[in-house]
Amino acid sequence: MAMQRQGGGKKIRKAGSGAARKKKIIRMAKIALATLVAASFAILFLMPIILTITNSFMAASEISSNYGSVFATTETGGKVYISEKVNLKFIPDMVSFSQYATVLFKSPDYLLKFWNSVILVGPIVFFQLLVASFASFGFARYKGKLRTIIFFAYIILMLMPYQVTLVPNYLVSDFLNLLDTYGAIWLPGIFSPFAVYLLTKFMRRIPDSVIEAAQIDGAGEWQIYRKICMPLCKGAICSAAILVFIDYWNMVEQPLILLSDGETHPLSVFLSKINAGEIGLAFAVATIYMVPSLLIFLYGEEYLVDGITYQGGVKG
Repeated sequence: MAMQRQGGGKKIRKAGSGAARKKKIIRMAKIALATLVAASFAILFLMPIILTITNSFMAASEISSNYGSVFATTETGGKVYISEKVNLKFIPDMVSFSQYATVLFKSPDYLLKFWNSVILVGPIVFFQLLVASFASFGFARYKGKLRTIIFFAYIILMLMPYQVTLVPNYLVSDFLNLLDTYGAIWLPGIFSPFAVYLLTKFMRRIPDSVIEAAQIDGAGEWQIYRKICMPLCKGAICSAAILVFIDYWNMVEQPLILLSDGETHPLSVFLSKINAGEIGLAFAVATIYMVPSLLIFLYGEEYLVDGITYQGGVKG
C-alpha cells in the first residue's frame, strides 16, 4: 500500500512538473514574440532617423540621383508624377562633409535660424513650468466649484488643437501690438495649459498626511510649495519640460502666422520648405536639429518615466 502511494505521488509530481514546464515554455514564447514585435516597431521607427543621419553625409550629386524625382516640380510649380522606384539608400558611396560645411560655415542663415529656435523655445519652457508650478499648487491645495470650473476650462483648452487657437492668438497679439515679435510666440506658449494639467494631476497624488504634518510643524503655504511639493514633483517637472520642449521645438504654424519676417523664423520652418535644390542641406540641418531633442530625451528619460508613473508620496 505504501509503495502504491509513493508511485502515485511520483506520477502526480511528474504531471505537475510537466504542466509547469509547459507553462514556462508558453510564457517564454510569449515574451519572445512580444520582444520580436517590439524590436520590429523599434527598427521601423528608427529607420527615418538613421536614413536622415546617413544621408547627411552623402554628396549633393548622389542625393539628387536618389531622391531628385521626389522633389521635382513642373514649370508651373506642380508636382511631377514619380514613375520610377525611389532608391532609399542608407550607406553613402562616398562620405562627404560638404553639407555640414555649408550649414555650419558657408551659410550663417541656418545657424541664425537655429538660435531663433533656441530663443523662442527656451523662455517658453522655463516660464511655462514656472507658471504651471504655481497654478497647479493652487489647483491641488484649494477646493471649490470655482476651482473645478477653471480646471475644466484648462482641460477644454488643452484638448483643442493649436490650429484652432491660432486665430484668437493672432487677434490678441494684434491688439497688444505683439505681431512680428517674439512675444507673439512666447505669450501663448507660456500660458499653455498642458504643464498645468500634468503637474496638477501629479500634485493631487501627494498624500494629505504629508501636508498636514508640515502644517503641524508650522510650515506656511510658501514652505509647503518650496520644500514639499516641488521636491516631490521633480520627476513630473522634468517630464513636462521634455514634452513642452519637443512640442515647441517642432512648431511650424505659429511662426508662419505670427511672424511675417523670415529672419525671425525658427529652423523648423526651413525644414518644412524644402525644395529640390536643398535636399542635401535639409538632411544635414535635420540631423543638427535632432541633436538637442535627442540629448534632452536621453538625459531625462529616467525622469520622464518616473514623472509619468510615480504615484506621489515620500520615497524611502
